[in-house]
Amino acid sequence: MGGSSFRGEGDLRRQMVGEFQRVGRELGRLGLISSHSGNLSVRFGEGILITRRGAMLAALQEEDLVEAPLEGEVPAASRELPVHQAIYRETGARAILHCHPPCAIALSLKATEIVPLDAEGRHILGKVPVVSVQQSIGSQEVAEALPIYLKANRIAMVRGHGSFAIGETLEESLMRSSALEASARILILAKVLRL
Repeated sequence: MGGSSFRGEGDLRRQMVGEFQRVGRELGRLGLISSHSGNLSVRFGEGILITRRGAMLAALQEEDLVEAPLEGEVPAASRELPVHQAIYRETGARAILHCHPPCAIALSLKATEIVPLDAEGRHILGKVPVVSVQQSIGSQEVAEALPIYLKANRIAMVRGHGSFAIGETLEESLMRSSALEASARILILAKVLRL
């Protein structure tokens, strides 16, 4: 562990790297991240596998994945490592996706929760809580607050920062993240149209 590059073996290694790459590309394609923002992780053995600090998610390479324990610092890992570690310790998550969906972030600046108007959003998301903190990026404050919300919800927003979605796989977390942004766009359009 301790910040080394992912050194899994054979088919498992290719599968894990492939899933990170596929989901990272989709995040970029969908506009849910800027070039070097966001992070992905999965449970791996006794610890986690997480994207490195400053990784370009839409063009991930094997060396962009870092092994980390469930507690403790790993300098090469994403700044959000403490938040991911806390979520894994306190929920049943097997995968975490953190991205910066623009419309959902805009709504989070005023809302205490995002409530989809569209049927798909209501079905997939229910209500999405917005967590308000002083230090929103990779802080102990977020690490302490967010797992409480993710025990009851599979996705939550950090006000003005971005969403954290959990699931059994990265793809499941991506589904929630993209559904949130689609619902946020619909909410904004409905406000503009005064519906």
